Amino acid sequence: MARWCSRHRTIVLVLWLVALAGSFGASRAAGTSFSTQFQLPGTQSGRALSLLAKDFPAASGSSDQIVLHATAGTLRDPAVQARAQRMLQQVAVLPHVRAVASPFSAAGAGQISKNSTVAFATVSFDQQSQSLPKAAAQHVITTAEAAGGGQLQVALGGQDIENAQSQGSSNSTLAGIVLALAVLGVAFGALFAAFLPLITALAAVGVGYFVTGLLSHVFSVASFATILGVLIGLGVGVDYALLIITRHRTGLKAGHDVQDATVNAVNTAGRAVFFAGITVCIALLGQFALGVSFLYGIAVSAAITVALTMLASLTLLPALLGFFGMRVLSRRQRARLRAAGPADDDSTGFWHRWATAIEHRPVLPAVLALAAVIVITLPIFSLRLGLDDAGSDPPGTTTHQAYHLLAEGFVPGFSGPLQLVAELPSPAAEPRFAALTRTLARQPGVVAVTPAVPSPGGTIAIATLYPSTSPQSVQTTTLLSRLRGDVIPRAQAGTGITVLVGGPTAIQTDFARILSSKLILFIAVVVALGFVLLMAVFRSLLIPLTASIMNLLAVAAALGLMNAIFAWGWGHSLFGISATAPVEVFVPVLLISILFGLSMDYEVFLVSRMREEWARTGDNHLAVTRGQAATGRVITAAAAIMILVFASFALGTSIVIKQFGLGLAGAIIIDAFIIRTALVPALMHLTGNANWWLPRWLDRLIPHLNVEGAHPAPAVVPAPVRPRTAGATVPGSRD
Repeated sequence: MARWCSRHRTIVLVLWLVALAGSFGASRAAGTSFSTQFQLPGTQSGRALSLLAKDFPAASGSSDQIVLHATAGTLRDPAVQARAQRMLQQVAVLPHVRAVASPFSAAGAGQISKNSTVAFATVSFDQQSQSLPKAAAQHVITTAEAAGGGQLQVALGGQDIENAQSQGSSNSTLAGIVLALAVLGVAFGALFAAFLPLITALAAVGVGYFVTGLLSHVFSVASFATILGVLIGLGVGVDYALLIITRHRTGLKAGHDVQDATVNAVNTAGRAVFFAGITVCIALLGQFALGVSFLYGIAVSAAITVALTMLASLTLLPALLGFFGMRVLSRRQRARLRAAGPADDDSTGFWHRWATAIEHRPVLPAVLALAAVIVITLPIFSLRLGLDDAGSDPPGTTTHQAYHLLAEGFVPGFSGPLQLVAELPSPAAEPRFAALTRTLARQPGVVAVTPAVPSPGGTIAIATLYPSTSPQSVQTTTLLSRLRGDVIPRAQAGTGITVLVGGPTAIQTDFARILSSKLILFIAVVVALGFVLLMAVFRSLLIPLTASIMNLLAVAAALGLMNAIFAWGWGHSLFGISATAPVEVFVPVLLISILFGLSMDYEVFLVSRMREEWARTGDNHLAVTRGQAATGRVITAAAAIMILVFASFALGTSIVIKQFGLGLAGAIIIDAFIIRTALVPALMHLTGNANWWLPRWLDRLIPHLNVEGAHPAPAVVPAPVRPRTAGATVPGSRD
């Protein structure tokens, strides 16, 4: 395949340009239909939503808040009140707006603060958030904010407003590209070689971006899936191309011509890229094991982007290497090659010295590296998963302002109320539900409960309960559990009424519980799949076992680091985070799948080169040393690029993208610079030839996957262990 792509490079380049232009054109013509589909069968919030959609459709749509604040005087001042009322009337006739509950109506007295300086109107839409067009919420924002100024401040809150105000991360993407180019320039010392990984990654990410938009018409895909795809695609795309280009440049320096060097690079490093890409895709698609539909679209779109970056590295990159020829080497390197002839870079330099030092003294690096990872992991023991509220939004956003105005005028819980949905045996049961709401209003942690509103048929009634604490607060979660598990069952006993607690806050809490309960299953599935794949590739039990443990350590350290940053407040001013917040409940799921795949990348890159040497020599210590010396530079350069790309997304405004970016950047630092460059090689030296042992019966059962390319796998019987003395030079370790 590599030889064909190199010989027919013009055709390959044209095909990729057609794919890019075609996907762009199709995306422009079809548009996008992103949605956030929460299907939570078996939960109270899910049942409440289904009940409303069936028997009370007028109340089944989403609702948001327009918050009014008198900066001088009160909202009762005639001029201020008149301007606010005109605005609310204009909002009421906008498309998809079903009703507006004004604080100035007779029923809205509870929507004005005691000092009359803050009030809120509830805007009810005719569709749920996942189906509501973004333009409908944007029209509400524009109309409402136009009334602000002078004595009146207007801010808006709610899920639909959050969705409408979300912005892209073009600045973050550009920053990541610039930083990646700088690292590539330093790593290669050649301008053309530095641009090649970015060209292949951007081509694949571009197609993936447009395909994700098209897929949003087929099934539910969250709007941030495109940003996540760019983040993952840039990282792995540059990584994959970097590995192949490094191997290609090594071949050129060793005296091969351009085509032979390309073929050898793709047939060795390209196999590792192919396997690593498949592993990342499997890890991403492992999210289907959770059974949560919200994650399906994200998993599929991210896996497609990764598959495209892998395909670009195996097809487009060989074609570009043919176009660029010897210019992937710097002028100095080309001059040295002409003057001195072929050379082997692996036998000298920092990474050879580092690998040799670990071979001679493996215990100390292993202990220090393990201690560092454990220390970073410690904050995970206070990790709390949840869903962030508007208090974590950037200070300049309208949702952040609305959150704090409601907290100032009322209590933080007014920004995320709970919805009480009662199923009535008959219209005559309405007074019993009204009595029940009065009982709930007297509960600790409850500020108020609105009067019950019956459906036209009298079979359903709803009321709104306002907690005293914010939606992301532990106290709100505790209150919800107490209401559902104790207070409401006792209050409704003998009344014939069934009361369900729903609404956005309850939906988010139920979503968090479902994901948290299935997280262990998800990790087990991903780890088991990774173990089996590595066992098939490296014909070993110990290597995949070590890799699985190391990957789990990297994930735990990343979550510990995220908890320290977002929940403990470390570095908030540095990263532009406005308030402490729990780690988003679905972030660990995505982070684990992505990080597990990326960690497997480094493991495959590192150990596949070691296995090449093991196949040639049958000497574990020599294989580990040479493999690390050959891959240390490319792994750390690739990791540095990924760290910069991921960290650049912390420049965005979305708290979710910040958590992804900082979590992945921290995880890669730990994985690449501590685990793969110190801990794994040290452990492999300590375990010796047992690294490559596999029972014969198991060797016959599992398929043979050759990642090394040119070299066959060695016999399963391990080579004899060489006698070694502490501090002695190992024969053959320095060529």
